[in-house]
Amino acid sequence: MGSQATMQAPTPFPRQCDVLVVGAGPAGSACALWLARAGVDVLLADQHDFPRDKVCGDGLIPDAHAALRRLGVLDEVAALATHVRHVRCIGPRGGFVDVPGSLSVLPRTTLDHVLVRAAGRAGAQLLAPLRFEAPLLDGDRVVGARLRAGGGAHEISARWVVLATGAVPQALIAAGLCERRTPSGVALRAYVHNEAMVGRIQQLQVVWHPRLRGGYGWIFPAPGGLFNIGTGLTGSHILQRNGKGQMQDVNLRRMLDTFCEVHAPARELMAGGQIRGDIKGAPLRCTLRGGRWSRPGLLATGEAAGSTYAFSGEGIGKAMETGLLAAESLLAQGAAADDAVRSRYEAALHALQPRFDLYEKASHINQRPWIADLVVWRARRSPRILNKLAGLLEETQNPGRLFSWRGVTKLMLE
Repeated sequence: MGSQATMQAPTPFPRQCDVLVVGAGPAGSACALWLARAGVDVLLADQHDFPRDKVCGDGLIPDAHAALRRLGVLDEVAALATHVRHVRCIGPRGGFVDVPGSLSVLPRTTLDHVLVRAAGRAGAQLLAPLRFEAPLLDGDRVVGARLRAGGGAHEISARWVVLATGAVPQALIAAGLCERRTPSGVALRAYVHNEAMVGRIQQLQVVWHPRLRGGYGWIFPAPGGLFNIGTGLTGSHILQRNGKGQMQDVNLRRMLDTFCEVHAPARELMAGGQIRGDIKGAPLRCTLRGGRWSRPGLLATGEAAGSTYAFSGEGIGKAMETGLLAAESLLAQGAAADDAVRSRYEAALHALQPRFDLYEKASHINQRPWIADLVVWRARRSPRILNKLAGLLEETQNPGRLFSWRGVTKLMLE
């Protein structure tokens, strides 16, 4: 893929554009690509040179494949990724069920670079490394942004700014959109190279256990004998104090060690492999909550808008989906019609909200891992229930019908 950014900031530095997209992850790159393909003058800014690492589980599930297909890069991604046929759901007692789906694994270093290069081919210009500092204002309307590179600040005027800066709240705070600084969850990830485990771990393994209560562990097989292993905690570990969320003091490295104690494949993977790079953690922003989605002249998209599912921590597909919604809103309503653009975009996110709510309700399995044992037990005996689990991946099945108290009761009585 190369070691340098594919596109460099032109000289002299650009001072204006139609749309400035800040953040070149899946949401920002999808938005920039879609706009540039329609002939819009787009600048895509990111605080890092590409290719760059991003903490993530790296799993691509059906919604991600659908978005990549729309963007025209699915074949390129498929040629680089590890193809996987199942998610293996593993309960506390060690029982498991393999849930089929359209699945693959590709490290974000590679995936994000693919998307950035595609945006460049469509006509977007990448400006990196540039860090967002503050919006430029004309009254209450955002008319651009001040960005910093090294010791110098640069101002770019834009008819619209799209903020796709991820879960870290600083950019949202600076833009006046942050309603909750506390993340919805946190995750820790390591890359481990272990050729001996390549034929033994061929699924996306997700593990629930009482000693991982509040979250789960995972092992995902990546290309080249590499495995993504990690643990995550969901919003159940957020406490409300004086109306403000605070994360409990959780040692994620200790949680990863615990995962290796309770799950033999994780233990073998770590014991016989070599860790590549640093073990890194990152916040999650879930359920389309924690920030405003827009203000005059500005749209927030991707994880900045809370596009990650609380149930699974999966966010790549929904990030691209919301980035495309932002682009479609700008294209449909015209870049000068503030109220129309914002109304269309926020209506599209509101239409997604019920789905996020359902998956948030299902996330209580992370607090009650015994439910995983029950679901695994029933799914191994019932093709109908296994099909329902597959429907969760495809987003055609209501997760509340399996993981609500009513759903659990039905599982026990059927």
